[in-house]
Amino acid sequence: MAAPLPAAVAVPRPAVALRIECGREGFARAREFTRETLRGWSLAHCGDDAALVVTELAANAATHAVPYAPPGAAQVWLGLALDAAHLVLTVSDPCDSRPIPAAAGHGLLEHGRGLCIVDALAEEWGWSPSPPAGKTVWARLSARPPH
Repeated sequence: MAAPLPAAVAVPRPAVALRIECGREGFARAREFTRETLRGWSLAHCGDDAALVVTELAANAATHAVPYAPPGAAQVWLGLALDAAHLVLTVSDPCDSRPIPAAAGHGLLEHGRGLCIVDALAEEWGWSPSPPAGKTVWARLSARPPH
């Protein structure tokens, strides 16, 4: 079952978006965009975790959604939104199917741990359908500075 988007996604303040090119350069640009944006929002302390979450969600979209998208519909979008206490990262893709975390006990596999990493870094994550087609996977990270 899809979890609803957090309120910060519905009414973001501030918010930015970037179309992600699915490939090494595109993922590098998404990470740099994330870090630059967070520095501008005085949230550089969130940069490493946010960049890792963005990379994992974008890689999942590129691997599990883009190859199966109808021609011309294979776009992947990154969104960053900030509320009073949280940074919300979103990756939207053209696939309707829900994200499926890897089964427990597969820790030594080279692939398939992305959502486990997202789960470990985020306070909460989920997904929502994006009618007429596609979905948005989101992760909410604390925006509070470390103690």
